[in-house]
Amino acid sequence: MKDIYHADFVRQLFNSMSASYERMNFITSFGFSLLWRKQFIDKVGYDNSQVEVLDLLSGLGENWTTLIKRFPNGNFQAVDFSEIMYNKSQVKNFKKFGNRFTVHKQDILESKLPSEKFDIVTCAFGLKTFNDKQIEIFAFTLKRILKDNGRFSFIEVSTPTNKVLLTFYRFYLKHCIPFLGKIFLGNPSDYKMLWLYTEKFENSRKVKEAFEKQGLIVDFNEYFFGCATGISGKKNNCTV
Repeated sequence: MKDIYHADFVRQLFNSMSASYERMNFITSFGFSLLWRKQFIDKVGYDNSQVEVLDLLSGLGENWTTLIKRFPNGNFQAVDFSEIMYNKSQVKNFKKFGNRFTVHKQDILESKLPSEKFDIVTCAFGLKTFNDKQIEIFAFTLKRILKDNGRFSFIEVSTPTNKVLLTFYRFYLKHCIPFLGKIFLGNPSDYKMLWLYTEKFENSRKVKEAFEKQGLIVDFNEYFFGCATGISGKKNNCTV
């Protein structure tokens, strides 16, 4: 069986889904993804100074409108390693955002981003594609690139703890989403992976633990009865 967490596998998966990913993300979350993006970015507050902002696993730039509203005078960077996602986001960056974002095509787990650079780091719906070891590397990388007192917020689709809701959600992601993927792409197999990743990920609690091991201050956040979870917090200036 293929390693579903290997960088090449994940990259190819998102290259394949890129044509319909934004639309399917909306459908997968019952339309809540737009609200969740706003809510999780709200966790890092508002700042009209020239803060350094980084959007990780940035996909098609779905977070960028909200980030600009929250940080109107910010300097923005983004990272994604899917070639097609990168190319599409660059077009959006030019047409919609006037090239306000500097977008890097690189694997964040092998990041060349400068240390102690960023005041704000965000990431939406990418954590589930990391295994436990990769999450530890991710936590170390975040600590390295954040400035002292730098803030972060991440969100991920999760498995709710309510059994009735979980049964419905499992059926929806496991069966309905691949069917819709077949309608949009003619290929349901890619979208079957979304449930597999979500089922293995469960929720963001293990991410919280990994980040706390790095000395980061971390809060656990739930959205819509646990259908999405996330973490938010900051790098304490006493962190070593």
